[in-house]
This record gives sequence, structure tokens and C-alpha cells, in this order.
Amino acid sequence: MNKLYIEGSKKLQGTVVISGSKNAALPILFMTILIPETIKISNIPELTDVSIAIKLLKHLGAKIIQKKKTLWINTKSINIFCPPYYLMKKIRASIWILAPLLVRFRKAKIFFPGGCKIGSRPINLHLKNLSKLGVKIILRNNCIMASVDNFLKGTSIFMEKVSVGATITMISAAVLAKGLTIIENAAQEPEIVDLSEFLNKLGANIKGAGSNKIFIIGVSRLFGGSHKIIPDRIETGTFLIAAAISQGYILCKKTEPKHLKKVLTKLIQSGAQIKTGKNWIQLDMRNKIPKSVNISTSPYPGFPTDMQPQFTLLNSIAQGKSTIQENIFENRFLYVDQLIKMGAKIKIKKKSIICTGVRKLYSNNISSSDLRGSATLVLAGCIAIGKTELSNVYHLNRGYESFSRKLNKLGANIQNT
Repeated sequence: MNKLYIEGSKKLQGTVVISGSKNAALPILFMTILIPETIKISNIPELTDVSIAIKLLKHLGAKIIQKKKTLWINTKSINIFCPPYYLMKKIRASIWILAPLLVRFRKAKIFFPGGCKIGSRPINLHLKNLSKLGVKIILRNNCIMASVDNFLKGTSIFMEKVSVGATITMISAAVLAKGLTIIENAAQEPEIVDLSEFLNKLGANIKGAGSNKIFIIGVSRLFGGSHKIIPDRIETGTFLIAAAISQGYILCKKTEPKHLKKVLTKLIQSGAQIKTGKNWIQLDMRNKIPKSVNISTSPYPGFPTDMQPQFTLLNSIAQGKSTIQENIFENRFLYVDQLIKMGAKIKIKKKSIICTGVRKLYSNNISSSDLRGSATLVLAGCIAIGKTELSNVYHLNRGYESFSRKLNKLGANIQNT
């Protein structure tokens, strides 16, 4: 499937069950390399990126049993420390395999990772801070070759820039290192907390996850256990936007409202009525045209960059004029030209986009270029007048489980033939 046909003028409403978090599942899968015993992981989302991560582990020698959304992983028989290029290049998250392999074998060789083309995503913070733990690194022919004498040594690390990826790498390197590792200016995302809770269940000693200062006392080994992946907050936010832009109603079940405080605040400002419970969020925008909202993305607990395209769509059909400033990635406006083709009034000025709301969007032949942009353009097609043809939609399956099917249950009409 690489093309979708989307019938427009649809009101999206009903109930949707949220899947497990992609950004929590991927690092947790790679962390199983650190544990030579069976690990049970539940609420695994059925996504292309997750499938590639599983293939990577199997290629290295891991034994994996999968039943629906639960995995039993045993990496005791892993005997390869150089994953293949054809898998490494497919996902950005493959960088997280480096530290576990290094800890396991005292050496590792990986190719540079792939991922969405939404701007420069350097891995220098990963490598620079690994070297502070005693790792020797050589870069050659698109490869990273890392080695360590005897064992990694705990140390104090200050992240020059808040980085989810580099924080995850340092946690995975430090859990079995000798002594204390302190990570300052650490990323605070819920996915960091979930990873730390997973490792602590297996015997790690990590404190401070969710704050900007994480303390890790290295332990001698980790043990088998089980863990349930947290709900996907970005999938939740995307479905909330689906109801908001179509003047609909939605109940998102099996989610975590605490992870979406900034998103919910902005939706309330746009005119939505929001109710929340322990594991659900309800949004009601029936018979209301959204009001435009200003957005400025920043690391958690700030407004998530992964929700920026969806709110641009909301602003494009909202009342008033708005500004959205992107402070994380410098190339995350690739989808904007496609919305303009559908009638949106949007101007790009350096790191900001300025939207003037229009009453209607109109169908067109459009193309997506990244994961969150793809989801945004699908939603645009659902509310546009006419039938939209969207190509390059393979990105969707990387981060949204059964996205078209879930939307069709809410009243959309999306076909792939």
C-alpha cells in the first residue's frame, strides 16, 4: 500500500482504542540485549518500525515468540555485534542498538541509522557521551565502530542539548557500568520514564527519570521479567485533532491524559470541551468551528513537535490567524505545500508558519514525506470537499497502527485501491 483515496466532508466521531507507544516500545525492545533471560513485553504496537526492530533482534540471534501484541524475547543466544545495513537504514531508532551491543560484547559495529527526513538529526551527542564512559569510537565508511576495555565506567554527563535519543543511549550504557552515572539536562519524556521503569523491574537502579537529572548506579546484572508499554500519546493527540477539525466527538480509550497536558490545554483554547478519566480522554467539538491557537514546540513537558503538523491543520480551518513556531527540527514543514494545494492559507517564515483560517479545504492529488505529515494529510482529506488522492503513505504504518481502519470506524471513507 502506497496510495490512499480519501472521501471528504466527513464528520469523525466515536470511540477509538489507543495502541502502545512506538517511541517507548523501540528502545525497550533493544534493551533486551542487556538481559540474558526471557522478557515478556505486552501492548506492543503493530507497526513497521517495531517489525524492523524485531527483525534486527532476530538477525542477531534472539529467540522471539509473538502472540498478538505480546512478545517473549530471549537474547541469550545473540552472537553477532554488527547488525545488517539493510535493516539499520530503515529506522532512526536503530541507533539505540549500539550501547546494548557494546555493553554485551565490549565492542559493536553499526551503520548510521535511517528515519524520517525532517531535518538534521545528528548522533554526535550519543557518541560524545559514550566516550565519557570509556568507549573508544571510530567513524569509517558510514559505520560506527565502538569498543571498551573491560567495562564502562560511570561518570557525570551534561547534555549540551536536550535529546531523547541520547538520553536513552546513556541510560542503556550506564545501567551495567561500574559506579554512578549522572545525566544532567536529560530528556523528560514519558517514554524515558517507561524505559527506566522497565529496566528497574529487571534489577537496574535508576532514579530521577522524568526530571532533568537522572542518577544511575550500575548493577552487576539484570534479570528476566515483564512489562507493559505505555499508551501512545501522539496517536491519542492525532485522533483528538481528527474530531476537533471535523466538528465531531471522540472518546480515546486506554490512553494516559497526564502525558498530554499541553495538547489538551491548546485544544481547550480552540473551543473543544475536554473530559478525562484514569485512562480515557473525551473531546466534544460538535457544531463548533475551532478557534486558532498559537503553538511553540519544545522538549517535554513542552508542546510536542510530533503534534505540530496536526495543529497546523486545525489552524488552517480555524477562525482567526495563528503562528506556530518549530524549535526542534528545522525541516518539519514539508507537508505545508500539500495543505496549500488543498486551499490552506499558510506562509512559512524561517522557523515559523503563519496560518489564516479558511472555511473549507478542497481535494487534490497530494504526497506525504514523513510520518506525522502523512497522518495530517489523511485527516485533511477526510474534511476536504471532494476525493483526495494521497501517495507515499508508507510512512503511516511506521507510527500509526491500523490508522485508516480506525478512522473508517469513526466515519471516514479511506480506501487503498
